[in-house]
Amino acid sequence: MRSDILRVYKTVHTWTGIVAGLLLFIAFYAGAVTMFKDSLSEWSTPPALAASPTVPLERADALIERTLAAHPAARKLFTLTLADDDHVRLSWQSAPGQRWDAWLDDAGQLRTAQSRPSDAARFIDVLHMTGGVPGGYTFGVGVMGVVSLLYGLALVSGVIVLLPTLVKDLFALRIGKNLKRMWLDAHNAVGILSLPFHLVMALSVVAFGLGDYIFNAQDRLIYDGTLQAMIVAQNPYFAKAPVTKQAAGEPAPTMLPPAQLLAKVRERAPRFEPTALRYRRAGQPGATVFVAGDDARFLARDGGFALMDPFSGKFLNAQFLPGDGNGNNWSASTSAFYALHFGSYGGAPVRWGYFLLGLAGAFLFYSGNLLWIESRRKALRRDGVPVTQRRSTFVMASLTVGVALGSICGISLTLLAGKVLAGRVDNLHDWHSWVYYTVFVGAIAWAMLRGAARGSVELLALATWSTAAIPLASVIGALVPASGLWFSADAGPLGVDLGAALGALCFAWMWRKTRQRVAAGRSDSVWSLRAAQGGAQAEPAAADVASEPATEAEEAVTDTQQGR
Repeated sequence: MRSDILRVYKTVHTWTGIVAGLLLFIAFYAGAVTMFKDSLSEWSTPPALAASPTVPLERADALIERTLAAHPAARKLFTLTLADDDHVRLSWQSAPGQRWDAWLDDAGQLRTAQSRPSDAARFIDVLHMTGGVPGGYTFGVGVMGVVSLLYGLALVSGVIVLLPTLVKDLFALRIGKNLKRMWLDAHNAVGILSLPFHLVMALSVVAFGLGDYIFNAQDRLIYDGTLQAMIVAQNPYFAKAPVTKQAAGEPAPTMLPPAQLLAKVRERAPRFEPTALRYRRAGQPGATVFVAGDDARFLARDGGFALMDPFSGKFLNAQFLPGDGNGNNWSASTSAFYALHFGSYGGAPVRWGYFLLGLAGAFLFYSGNLLWIESRRKALRRDGVPVTQRRSTFVMASLTVGVALGSICGISLTLLAGKVLAGRVDNLHDWHSWVYYTVFVGAIAWAMLRGAARGSVELLALATWSTAAIPLASVIGALVPASGLWFSADAGPLGVDLGAALGALCFAWMWRKTRQRVAAGRSDSVWSLRAAQGGAQAEPAAADVASEPATEAEEAVTDTQQGR
């Protein structure tokens, strides 16, 4: 390929990666963590709350009737969760972060309890979908849609840039004094080997984030204003049961018992395993019940679901019901598209695979920024001027450190807050947001104030201790129950503790290596304490120069791969 064409693609790859990389780091790291969001929820839920009483399935209709009579606000939306095949729990939210649970005692009397559970897992999931962009969920998802367009351009241009040396350098990881070469090899290998995963992520987020804007444009330009009505009519979240007029003196219709609704679902999709029934406008005209569940044999959207009329048991939308219920090829394709993005198929092996790919993706964006920053030093030397880093390079380095490590520390500490503050504050929902954004913004400000070299060491120390505090909180709960903390030996919460302990060890290793690097690294690098202490630096010593590619041919290859 002609060198001028390659240079265009190099420029596209560099700047699309720089612009999108920081938000994508947050999205990928948070996305990796939320692959185990059910376990995170169990870890942050007090045992007393998790052990709320259940009711036999055959008594669920009586529980619903008495709950709605005593608490009419629950009609708007309540959830009947299947604890197992024969027992259910009923709950609803009266406000963000405030949950009510209802059950029947041995005498058949209604009992309710209010609680303020942690929604740390949901908060981290929203971070994944919005990149932490303020301004509301819809705005954040839209921004990530635009970012993913740039992300797709970076992927395509990066592959084109690598084509001339792809076979030769794909599995090359040259470890030595030239750290930039090692980072470049690792960046290229991770990018190419995980390319299918990244393509799916880029395309799906564009669809999720910009779908409404694309549909609105089509609605005006192609469908003359009728497309929106078609979408609403086909969207199960907006579907309503047909409203029939009631004759004078005729008794009001009653909803079918949940056991009958579940029987109809199992009849249509025998291998589908329901997990919850979500009633909207229960007992009122146009009421619906959303039956969520899973079928491990299929790629399904959110595990699969069906929408039903709770009065007649008629299926209002079964397009996303896996198996026999899904006879619509378009819906099957859409379900597969969602499943490929969220990893909601294949069980634990797929979740662990997506977790590792998510961390690898975060590394890809972080390493891309590091390579750009280091390439500024080489570009200056090539231009024959004293190697003095520009202010923009220092700012970009500090921003990279602050955003990446700030998001890691913020996620660890907001999850920790779910256990430490349980029962001690009125609204954990708001606390999760305050904890995360305080730590995140504080980390960026700290990195800007202290510089990339010092800031990276100090923020890695914070990442180590904040992540280690997660299993430490469980240990304290086991040893000192009076502390208000708790420990659970169940697989999910125990896995969170072990995973956080392993993560803390990894951050501790990075902390140690980074501290060595900034103390002994090249004096003309933004990652050097000597540069931070000495201000502008002259040309590096001959020993430093020797670590760079020595020949013109190797320089050309490096330029091609770096995307400059």
